[in-house]
Amino acid sequence: MAAQEAVDTVRDREIGVEQEHLDQVYRRLEEKIHEAEFLMNDAAQKGRVGTPGALAERDAQVFRAGIHLNRLNNEFEDFLFGRIDLLEGKDGVKGPDGAYTSVEPADDAVRPDNTADIGETLHIGRIGVLDADYSPLVIDWRAPAAAPFYRSTPVDPGRVVRRRVIRSKGRRVLGVEDDLMRPELKATLGGAELPVIGDGALMAALGQARSHSMRDIVSSIQAEQDLVIRAPAASVTYVEGGPGTGKTAVALHRAAYLLYQDRRRYAGGILIVSPTPLLVSYTEGVLPSLGEEGQVAIRALGSLVDGAEADAYDEPAVSRVKGSSRMVAVLRKAARGALERPDAPRLLRVVAFGRRLELQEDELRRIRQNVLSGTTPVNLLRPRARRLLLDALYARSGAAGRHSDPELAAELRSSFDEDVSTEDSFLGFLDAWWPELAPRQVLDAMADEKRLGRWARRVLNPGEVRRVARSLRRPGLSVHDVALLDELGTLLGAPARPRKKREYDPLDQLTGLEELMPVREETQRERAERLAAERTEYAHVIVDEAQDLTPMQWRMVGRRGRHATWTVVGDPAQSSWSDPDEAAAARDEALGSRPRRRFELTVNYRNPAEIAELAARVLALAMPGKESPRAVRSTGVEPRFVAVADGGDLAGAVRAEAERLLAEVEGTVGVVVAMDRRAEAARWLAGLGDRVVALGSLEAKGLEYDATLVVSPAEIADESPAGLRVLYVALTRSTQALTVLAGERDLPDEAGVPDLLRD
Repeated sequence: MAAQEAVDTVRDREIGVEQEHLDQVYRRLEEKIHEAEFLMNDAAQKGRVGTPGALAERDAQVFRAGIHLNRLNNEFEDFLFGRIDLLEGKDGVKGPDGAYTSVEPADDAVRPDNTADIGETLHIGRIGVLDADYSPLVIDWRAPAAAPFYRSTPVDPGRVVRRRVIRSKGRRVLGVEDDLMRPELKATLGGAELPVIGDGALMAALGQARSHSMRDIVSSIQAEQDLVIRAPAASVTYVEGGPGTGKTAVALHRAAYLLYQDRRRYAGGILIVSPTPLLVSYTEGVLPSLGEEGQVAIRALGSLVDGAEADAYDEPAVSRVKGSSRMVAVLRKAARGALERPDAPRLLRVVAFGRRLELQEDELRRIRQNVLSGTTPVNLLRPRARRLLLDALYARSGAAGRHSDPELAAELRSSFDEDVSTEDSFLGFLDAWWPELAPRQVLDAMADEKRLGRWARRVLNPGEVRRVARSLRRPGLSVHDVALLDELGTLLGAPARPRKKREYDPLDQLTGLEELMPVREETQRERAERLAAERTEYAHVIVDEAQDLTPMQWRMVGRRGRHATWTVVGDPAQSSWSDPDEAAAARDEALGSRPRRRFELTVNYRNPAEIAELAARVLALAMPGKESPRAVRSTGVEPRFVAVADGGDLAGAVRAEAERLLAEVEGTVGVVVAMDRRAEAARWLAGLGDRVVALGSLEAKGLEYDATLVVSPAEIADESPAGLRVLYVALTRSTQALTVLAGERDLPDEAGVPDLLRD
């Protein structure tokens, strides 16, 4: 008892030490906020002078102070989370963040009797804070000086003696957890021996209850994850890792790190591509919590094309066709063939030089074939089509040989072109015969099975044509349709638009700094959002769950990073695409000849060993010989198996098991079903509250819950050729408890264990 009281006394004292530092940081933050507010007020006063110089200075100050104030206010809560106590370094050089740059300790930092003095203490947080003398109160987690907090290990400690994780809420420190990197040393700080509190900072973080939003892992990043986050951005960084290794979190933290390291380079924006809207909504709060927003766009695959929004899924047989690179040839023919509409005119008749001139259907067909002979996008060929029509009409008029003088002949031709091309009959014909096509129009035309059959001849078989055409007749877009729209957008091209003349604004004469003008109707934030929405190419592209992208989706994503650096994050064992080799070829084409740098994440931080072991049985069936990541903890709680007898109440069983799991865990419960059961599963769970969610097997990717209920593994496994890999994903979503509910198709044994999951 006395020993425990002593431990508690030391813990309370150390919490008090960190509280004192946190109070100092908050006082400094308040000073900085007052400074930013003063700048904004001062800038507003300068604006009253009314001179162009004063307005320009005001605009610049308001812009910079506004960003500074907004960032400080955003980061004011819960941003200090770590501390490292370091030995003296080899040199006394300080970096821009105020910390010493030396990685290795000085030769005499450790005395012969294995004692040492702490030479430097750094606190780590979401943003950097300097005191009035420019000494660091908080080091930004992305700064080089913070790297030892993540990378130091007992095997390779560098200068770090003690690493401390600080838990706080608002202005109050709740607890501390320490890890000793040099346990053999007796280190002193301020003349007193360095105390050590707790022994499970990482385990404490892993055991926290989940919500429906991803938390950042900035306080618990592990060494192998930190290597990926801080890897140089040149070319392609490829990251592979199994379930629970933190791939998605690493990708998000990498985006924040790259912006911190080279904001000018990435002013063109960073695009993060996620497989589903669910994963987007799950992760979108992470970057603001890391001090970054505005320059990063997180988009689901169904939202990458402007004006398109899709979260519906085709049945597997259809998605395998739409996702295949074979569709490129089909779409190329469709983009050109869509001009030949049933209602297209078959005769062109105009009056010129007092004569009626006509072009019949055969000649019109030859002209169209001539125009379409190259690879130029269809909409950009309209001027060429117009010119060849005028050439044919001029030849029909007989005026070509009327003058031997070149100047007179050219003048006559110019007059002819001007007269004919302004006639209503010619303009109406051109609009109907060569209309400006939109991608959605062509996709709608492909819903006609006969027309699609002509365009897909020798590419798709009749059954595939029928299924694709039928799917396109349904209302709305599927996720796979969006990639087809993007391909069609490239094949059709966007004709040049005449620029609208902007209304005169006298403020234009004052500064020329449009982005700094808060007096305009469009705010800075609105402008950033508009530019992000209009942007089609990015400086860096991060692809999350890359193993799921189809060849057509890789083509779509590749267009957005033609001049970008890349981070590609995935796990072949979790791929839901039926032909990984075809997807890999499309991926390599999208990434081009850029050099690749590869990393592998090997530790499963999500699943307890009991759940990971069960999932490994499915992995052995899905990808024989593939190793699953190593789980770092064990809870002693084995997965639960329940069987519903033939003719039993599946809906009632699902609801009962969901209720049991809700009572067992504090956080969220995910109920994973086959894709075609999503709607009915949502009805089964109605009224149970927002801690439980029903999701289809393909929607579970990247998400995690405190408890997971997987319904009928056989149904999930039989959905597609990649069904076993999809089931592997479903079984690896839980951080605490897993229940498997088997039906008749699962062939459960007496204990309820499905055939697929038995040893």
